[in-house]
Amino acid sequence: MENNPEKISKPEVDVFEEFLSRPPQEKYLLRLFIAGNTPNSNRAFNKIKNICEEYLPGRYELEVIDIYEQPEMMEQEQIIAIPTLVKKLPPPLQKFIGDLANTEKVLLGLDINYYRSN
Repeated sequence: MENNPEKISKPEVDVFEEFLSRPPQEKYLLRLFIAGNTPNSNRAFNKIKNICEEYLPGRYELEVIDIYEQPEMMEQEQIIAIPTLVKKLPPPLQKFIGDLANTEKVLLGLDINYYRSN
């Protein structure tokens, strides 16, 4: 699928412009793709919500996209497995497949600084 600016929906452009106009503190725009009310989808949602609340309070927007309700978004974002978390902002774009059970892996992938005591 080629990058075609005409295919970007106006609301998506508005969301990016809003994020870019905010103060320089890093904001995170995350999209979680799920397939209905399945155990894996629920685990992924609960896990990323908890991570965001603990490590990014007030600095994130989490969009949950059910592929049964918005199948076009799956193609637009080139999603091949469910659940998938997409980090849109800050760059670089990252994708995580699965129920996000490994918190440390998710934090490292999102480039979130955290203190690990071992």
